Amino acid sequence: MRLKNFLKDKRLTISLLVFGIVTIEIFLTIYPIGNFIKIYIPIVILGLYFISIMVEYFRKKAFYQKINQTLNQLEEKYLVTELIKEPNFIEGKELKEVLQEINKSMLEHVNQYKYLTEDYKEYIELWIHEIKLPLAASKLIIENNKNTITKNIDEELDKVENYIEQALFYARSNTVEKDYYIKKCLVREIVNECIKKNKNMLIQEKISIKLHDLEIEVNTDNKWIIFILNQLIQNSVKYRKQEENSEIEIYATQGKENVILYIRDNGMGIKKGEITRVFEKGFTGTNGRLLNKKSTGIGLYLCKKLCMKLGIAIELNSVQEEGTEIRLVFPKSSYMNI
Repeated sequence: MRLKNFLKDKRLTISLLVFGIVTIEIFLTIYPIGNFIKIYIPIVILGLYFISIMVEYFRKKAFYQKINQTLNQLEEKYLVTELIKEPNFIEGKELKEVLQEINKSMLEHVNQYKYLTEDYKEYIELWIHEIKLPLAASKLIIENNKNTITKNIDEELDKVENYIEQALFYARSNTVEKDYYIKKCLVREIVNECIKKNKNMLIQEKISIKLHDLEIEVNTDNKWIIFILNQLIQNSVKYRKQEENSEIEIYATQGKENVILYIRDNGMGIKKGEITRVFEKGFTGTNGRLLNKKSTGIGLYLCKKLCMKLGIAIELNSVQEEGTEIRLVFPKSSYMNI
C-alpha cells in the first residue's frame, strides 16, 4: 500500500476537513479573537487529523504487507485465511470474515467436484475390469478356432486391450502413490515381459529386437514401469519406416548415481521443432497426423506423468528419418532403496 494512493482515497475527507476549517475561520473573523487563536485552531485540527490518518495508514499497511508475504510463502494460496492474525481495525476484520466465507464456499465446491470425480474414476475402473471378461472370452474362442479371420480379430483385440490398459492407468495416474510398491526389479525381466506382451505385433510388423546389457537391478514398481515401457515400444512400432528393416534396441548402463535404460529405434524420427512438445497432452505432431497412424497424443504424456510420480526421469532425442532414442533414468538414492 502506497501513501500516495492512501491519501488519494482520503481526498474527500481531506476536502471536507479543509472546507470545515475555512468555514470556521470565516466565522471567527466576526468575533474579536486574536490571530494566535485563529492560527492555532486549524493547525491543531489538521495536525490531529494527520496523526490519525498516518496511524491508520501504517496499521493497514502492516496488515496487507503481512498478507502478501504469507501469500508469497504459500503454495496453496487459499490457506492464507487460516494464517492471517486478527486485524485491529474494523475493515480488516470485515475483510477476514469475507475471505473465510469465500474460502469455505470454495472448499465445499471443491469437495463436491472431488466426490464426483472419484465416483466417475471408480466407475471407469469398474467398467475396465468388467470389459476384460468378454475380451478374455473372445480370445479363448479365437484360440480354439484359429484361421486367418480370427487371427486378424485377435490382433484388433490386442489393440483394444492396449487402449483399455491405457485408460486404466490414465484414471489412476493422479493417485499413483496409492497403488505402487517400490522394490528391486531386474531390468531383463521387465523388458522380457514387455516383449512377450507385444510379441504378436512385433512378429506381424517384422520388427527385430536387439537386447543386451540388461542384467541390472533397479528400484521401481514392476507393474507401472512395464506399462511405461510398453507404451514406448508400441510407439516405436507405430512410427516405423515401412520400406526398411525396423529394429528396436533396448539396453541399460549402470552409473554411480543412476541406471539408464535406453530404448532406441530406426523409425521415422521426430521433427526438431517438435521434440520439446512430444510429452504434452494431446500433442500428435507431424507423424501423428498421418492418415494411417491415428495418434491420440496421450501415450508419451502419460509416460512422462507416471515417471514423475515414480521419481524416474524420461529423456528423448530424435533425428527425423533416422530414429528416436528414449532414456529412462532410475536414481540410486537412499529414498528409492527404502
